[in-house]
Amino acid sequence: MRNLAALICGLVFGIGLLVAGMHQPTKVQGFLDIAGNWDPSLAFVMGGAIATALGFFMVAGKRGKAVLGGPVQLPTRRDIDKPLVIGSALFGIGWGLAGICPGPVVVTLPLLNWQTLVFLAALLVTMKAYDFIVKK
Repeated sequence: MRNLAALICGLVFGIGLLVAGMHQPTKVQGFLDIAGNWDPSLAFVMGGAIATALGFFMVAGKRGKAVLGGPVQLPTRRDIDKPLVIGSALFGIGWGLAGICPGPVVVTLPLLNWQTLVFLAALLVTMKAYDFIVKK
């Protein structure tokens, strides 16, 4: 049942990314181009995602468990440390430059275009480099 729920959630998430156009780097870069030809449509996508997630978290919080009975796992740390700031900055810079982030890359994998494959390769190499540096 958990695998089916994960599959359904993944499909809904992927379809949402496609419908919103987040797989198109020009759409994302248009949203980030506040001083130029700004496209505010992704703000509505983000707002809708936040509202939906908030609703589910509120219901799960009141129930004390997730829909399938597992524990509700929320972050417990409240501090903002250096790795969080650096990681967030790198993610934002990469998202702005490339116009795509990991979620839409997974959605566009079946297209097998070279930009997606290069991004995915860079993502995997960077993840391994991070593991190597942190475990050092």
